[in-house]
Amino acid sequence: MEIRCALPQDFRELLHWLKMRSKYAILLFFVIGLFIIEKENNFISRVSDKLKQSPQALPEANGTEASPAPAENGSLASLRELDAAFSQLRSRLRNVTLQLVGDGDPGPRRHVLLMATTRTGSSFVGEFFNQQGSIFYLFEPLWHIERTVTFEPGGANAVGSALVYRDVLKQLFLCDLYILESFISPAPEGHLTPFMFRRGSSRSLCEEPVCTPNAKKVFEKYHCKNRRCGPLNITLAAEACRRKQHVALKTVRIRQLEFLQPLVEDPRLDLRIIQLVRDPRAVLASRIVAFSGKYETWKKWASEGEAPLQEEEVQRLRGNCESIRLSAELGLRRPDWLRGRYMLVRYEDVAQAPLQKAEEMYRFAGLPLTAQVEEWISKNTQAPRDGSGVYSTRKNSSEQFEKWRFSIPFKLAQVVQDACAPAMHLFGYKLASSPAVLANRSFSLLEEAQPSWVT
Repeated sequence: MEIRCALPQDFRELLHWLKMRSKYAILLFFVIGLFIIEKENNFISRVSDKLKQSPQALPEANGTEASPAPAENGSLASLRELDAAFSQLRSRLRNVTLQLVGDGDPGPRRHVLLMATTRTGSSFVGEFFNQQGSIFYLFEPLWHIERTVTFEPGGANAVGSALVYRDVLKQLFLCDLYILESFISPAPEGHLTPFMFRRGSSRSLCEEPVCTPNAKKVFEKYHCKNRRCGPLNITLAAEACRRKQHVALKTVRIRQLEFLQPLVEDPRLDLRIIQLVRDPRAVLASRIVAFSGKYETWKKWASEGEAPLQEEEVQRLRGNCESIRLSAELGLRRPDWLRGRYMLVRYEDVAQAPLQKAEEMYRFAGLPLTAQVEEWISKNTQAPRDGSGVYSTRKNSSEQFEKWRFSIPFKLAQVVQDACAPAMHLFGYKLASSPAVLANRSFSLLEEAQPSWVT
């Protein structure tokens, strides 16, 4: 009788304890509890079977004389009650566990690669995924590889760089962040580094528990924006990556889509590739401002007619446009290995309708668009016209995307049009026939986006 009175009280206390703990503690307790209960049930069943044996069978087993057994053995009744109580407890534990961890199934783990080139708006578009709390987002992790391993453009070197980039991407998607330790300079010590490129552009690296207390006398070169953190603990970052439901990476350092086939076909990954493109005339105009030193010849030639434009520089521009075009054509051909895994997006369409394009990208990736993402888009696409720096992700997007038309000399635009005509035609960018057409805002240089760009 003492057992019958004690069990309900113990059970209520146990449930109260369970509700106060995290779902992971509950799962652990549930597994341990089931193990113990099964052991107890096995013991009870063995004892019950012995007690249920006939009086004649018991002496045979024990080698003693039989004695009359009561019709209802008191010990057997107590054991049956205990067995029923354990069964009830196990059932209720299972129900509580399912209620706490089974609701709101986040679905399969997705891997998203935002593939772009410099000055195409990739930092802005990358924030669409960075702001989603269940996504582990990394901003330009391949920067470290490019700084450490030198590859000359073209030929075997271009293939070599693509293979290295691809293999690093695969490990990062699998949350093996230790792969970066071979490329970060100076090398991390004890899996700690204060030199993770643009760490502040990844929310996942700037939130607890990855954001550890600030270390005195340690220079954090790429610090977090809104809080002070100590050097990046790569072990904690890798654990945070595994805890997040999805992984997204943004890179401007890989352009050959065909080299990504092993990642798409890797059974451990569910990869979706979003290729972001922008009008190459706008890209060049933006690069001249952002990377002034590298485009000094272009500026002098465009403004003064001095220092004739080198054919090598034009060829480099043409090669960039062609690599982008070839990757896009491959994606739009819908090969079996890429079907349902590739989406082409124009920056101009994102700038004009950011929320709509965000919804399309999330739908393509199989992810839920959260209110947090919608709020960020609303706040960061209505910035003052003069309040945006060259690296800012906060812009008045409907005003920004065509500003280049009024800053680029027409003869410079002509060079781009001649070098990049095939790519511009594929992506729906119209050629300007005169300076007046280029500067006429009422004349759209954009053709309508094609629904077939989502494959």
